[in-house]
Order: sequence, then C-alpha cells, then structure tokens
Amino acid sequence: MTDRKEFRDLSDPEDARDAIASLDLTPDPETVPLADARGRVLAERIDADLDVPGFDRASMDGYAVRARDTFGADETDPEVLDLAGTVHAGEKPDVEVAEGEAVEISTGAVMPPGADAVVMVERTDEVAERAAVEIRTAVAPGDHVMLAGADVAAGERALGPGTRLTPREIGLLSALGVDSVPVRAKPTVGIVSTGDELVRPGRDLDSDAGQIYDVNSYTVATAVEEAGGEPELYPHAGDDYDEMERILREAADECDLVLSSGSTSASAVDVIYQVIEERGELLLHGVSVKPGKPMLVGRLEDSAYVGLPGYPVSALTIFRTFVAPAIREAAGVPEPATATVEARMAAEERYGEGRMRLMPVGLTATEDGDLLAYPTDKGSGATTSLVEADGVVEVPADTAYLAKDESVTVQLFSPDVRPPTVFGVGEDDPALARLLDSLERPRYLAVGSRGGLRRLRDGVPDFAVATAGDGERDAADAEELASYEREWGLVVPAGNPTEIAGIADLVDRNLRFVNRGSDSGLRTNLANSLADLADERGTTRRDLTEAIDGFELAAKAHESPARKVAGGQADAGLGLRATAEKLSLGFVPVGTETVRVLANPERAGKAGVRELERALDDELDAILSELPGFDR
Repeated sequence: MTDRKEFRDLSDPEDARDAIASLDLTPDPETVPLADARGRVLAERIDADLDVPGFDRASMDGYAVRARDTFGADETDPEVLDLAGTVHAGEKPDVEVAEGEAVEISTGAVMPPGADAVVMVERTDEVAERAAVEIRTAVAPGDHVMLAGADVAAGERALGPGTRLTPREIGLLSALGVDSVPVRAKPTVGIVSTGDELVRPGRDLDSDAGQIYDVNSYTVATAVEEAGGEPELYPHAGDDYDEMERILREAADECDLVLSSGSTSASAVDVIYQVIEERGELLLHGVSVKPGKPMLVGRLEDSAYVGLPGYPVSALTIFRTFVAPAIREAAGVPEPATATVEARMAAEERYGEGRMRLMPVGLTATEDGDLLAYPTDKGSGATTSLVEADGVVEVPADTAYLAKDESVTVQLFSPDVRPPTVFGVGEDDPALARLLDSLERPRYLAVGSRGGLRRLRDGVPDFAVATAGDGERDAADAEELASYEREWGLVVPAGNPTEIAGIADLVDRNLRFVNRGSDSGLRTNLANSLADLADERGTTRRDLTEAIDGFELAAKAHESPARKVAGGQADAGLGLRATAEKLSLGFVPVGTETVRVLANPERAGKAGVRELERALDDELDAILSELPGFDR
C-alpha cells in the first residue's frame, strides 16, 4: 500500500493570511512610456521641473491692458485705448503694451510685456473710425490672467509614490513634459494546473477515460490580471514527480509567485508538497476553511508559492480571499471600492462544521433595490457555481446559522459583478431558455419544479417556473404571468427499434431507462402515470418503479436522458417531443403537462419582472410555435 500524505494540523485562516503576507511578491520598479501608464502605480515621487504654465497667459479672449488704464471705466463712461497689435496662442508676442494701449489677445496666448490684466471681449467695443477699443469695465492687475507656475510651480511635488495613474494624472504629467514614468512592476504569477485528468480547452477530450477540461488555468489567470498581476500560463503538469518538479522550478525561476491548482490534498499521487519541501520551504499545509482546506503556502527557490485546491470554485474562492490581497499589495493596487457589498440573507442558512466557511452566494435585489444574498453552493466540484455565485460570505467557525434578513458582507468575485435584473428558478424548459435570451441580464437556476416552488415560498427568487400539480400549495400566493403546454413521453432511438409502446414496456421488459431528478415536473408526471398503471394492475407504484431498470438513475437537464439514448447508453429516456426531434431521435408520447411562470408577489413591481412579463406577452407565442409539442 502506498503511503498517503495526511494533512498537518489545520491552520487558522489568519495564520494563512500571515504566511502569504510574509512572502515577498514585490518586483523591482520599471519605467514605462507615458502612453502605456494608465492604471499603473507610481513607484517614486515626481517633482515639477518647470512652471506650468511656463508663462503668464490670458485665460480668455479679449484685450491685454495695463489695469491702471481701465480704472473708472464703466458702461456709461468707457475708456478708449489704442490698439497696438494682436497676440495669438502659440506665438511669441512682438508688441509691448504702453500707457493708453491695448493688445487683442486669444485664450492661452502669452501676455505681452507691459500688460498685467485682460478685459474680456464681451465688455469691449471696437472703435470704427480708428484703431482703438472702448473698455466698458475696470479690471485689477491679474484679472483673467494665469500667472506662470499658477498650476504647478517648478520644484513643487507633483505626484507621490503609490498614486494610481488615471487620465487626470496622465494629463498633469503631460503638462510637465514627462514622457516616461517609474511605476510599480506587476508581479509575475506563474500558473500551473496539475492532474493527469486535465485537458486544455480546444483539445480533444476523452470523457470515457475520466478526462475533464482545465478550468482553473484561465479562470485563475483572469483573476490574477484583475488583481494587478501579470499571469503566465505554464504547460499542464501531470502527477509525475519529475515533470511536476521541472515545470514548477521553471515557473519559480521566471516568476515572483507560482500558483498551482490541484495535487494539494491528502492523496497518494499528490506530490507537490514533496517538491516544495525538497526545493524550498513549506510554511503551511491545510487551512481550517471550507471550501479550500487543501491549501499550501511556501517558498520555491527564490519565488513565493501558493497551492490552490483543484475544484474551480474552491480555487477561485481561496484565491479571492487569501492570494488576491497579496498581489494587490505587491502591485500597489487598492481593493476596488465595489469589490465588497452589504446584503441581507434571503433565507436562513444553517452551518456547523467547526471551521470558517467561505460561502458562495448569488445576489438579487428587492423591488426597492435592497440586495439579498442566497447560497449557491453545489459542492466544490460544480463548475456552474462560478457563474451562479457573485461572491462569498465569510462565516466564522463558531457560527451555527445565519438568520433570514441578517446583514452579511459579500466579497464579490470581481468588481465587475452586477446582480441580475431578474432572478428565476424552477423547471428546465427549452421555451423558457429561449425567452430569457431577450432579457437584459437574467439569471435562472434549473432546480426543478419542486425546488423552484420551495424557493419561491421562501421569498428568494423573483419568479419560478413549475409544472401544474407540482407543489400547488407552495404557489398559492404567486402571481401567474403565463402558462403553456408541452408534450412529454419516452425518447427512444431513431425508428424505435425495440418497439416501445408506452411506460408499461419499461415495467414489463428488460429495457435500460434514464429518468429525471426527483424535483423535475417530468418525473412527477411519470410517477403519476405509474400510479395509474399500478391501480389498473392492482399493485403498488413502488412495485412498478422497482421493476424499471434505471428508474433511480436521475439525469440533470431536460436533454440529458435523450443524450444517453443517443449515445447508446439507454433504450429509453424521460423527455419532451421537442428534445427528441432536435436530436433526431424517436418519441413515444405519454401525455401533456402545463408549465406555469409564477411571480413572487413581493417583486411584481420590480423592473426585471415587468420586463419578463412584457417578453411573455410579446414573444412567447412565436417561441412555442417553433418547438414541437409546445402550445398555449
């Protein structure tokens, strides 16, 4: 038997933060052209080497004058001054203002010698019979003139270290004539995904051999970039020690931080910890947090190292909580103001595992715009949790439950996250899927009719979609926005080679069957039909379901059983006529069912719900006409 590397004593989350903070991720500063400096952070103070402006200039169109020549001038008794010339912006004055004279001047032009003020053109009139101008107001020295150095004076501190360069700072540096700036370099982060089962997207996948696409490389790389780092993807490393060591050492030689995902748990094939112990220093192995217990922190040669869990949700959650702050610190980038929001729990959530929980949550809004948070945890291995969750809530280890309406702080996965305009749950349905495409920013969780109605009863979603007869009690207070019919039955291979005639054949013959989940409306209708068949035969529904090979084999989505049939893994699957025709399969009709779209009565006035209602009124009939077996 191969020895397994067990977790060391699980570290407190604060110890993990301290361990990562002890790693030096900060690269040496670099100098970049001003044109490429937007968003970067200054590494040094920049002082002005010249006055801005570098000359006294007119701040508006008018006439440059000696202020004392205008004293006493007003609308009824103007002063008349001789015109001595004109000065335009961008040229050196070739005229001097003497007593009793004025010079026409443009905004931004250099003040001519002798002049100390500008009279705006609106308070003057030209004298037609001679080269002169009437001044109808008095001005004081300095009026409408920006003196040299008034914006920035030579020797003045212009910008300090740590300043994030936005367009306004770029403008100031341009005014100072700066063409390149010293900035904090972005820490280079090497990303290595491990595991023999991983395949990079775009390459052929062998699902029968247990292969899965590598989610973490691109997910973590994007998160690194968003945190202010420079991601570098390295070739996928299998679980071979020599190959893993080679790739990790190459990444450590070239990067400030190495992030790996996978191969950090207590498994016989998990060898990363060996590489770290032999080529560096292992500071921490295992953190008392869920998800993300199998986390490594250490040093690999001259580089910092953090090992993330293999499951995508765990990897992104641990990165967001522990690693992203260290990258931002090294890059000098502050946490975005929108990266954390306050919300209320949409429903009670119980927890009691004795370690800190990083609970993935989705966000929705009430009719008044208040944010509600609801758990979306499908388990660490569920990739869809990445898009269904907007962020995480840190639940302390000693917290037994979070009450409904309790205030929580949500750490968003990205500052770009926005709550959906409308949030729905319920039956997986092809008509609804098409309808949602016309909405601005919807989110829909296919949790089945029963699951949708339970959540609607708890007040979490804006709307639910359920088949009639499924949980009518839970829908009693809901507002029906629309309803339609869909034909259901058994999806069989093209041509129906085994000549299946109905559900009785599933009971009486040795056929392989694939069912839907227990919360699905289709599953409920099948169970009701089997109950009717049991009554006819004088037996129980349980006896019939036990006779069906695969009755308990529940597939997730409405197309899943049909795809099993198409792949030769089943003789029949529970499904819709529309699905069978889409996949060019046969179909044995059993019945029709009513699908209802139900609004949360407390959200009926929400803008997203009104948008859904308009789409149902305007587009549903056209959508149903394109789907075989669907009708009003």
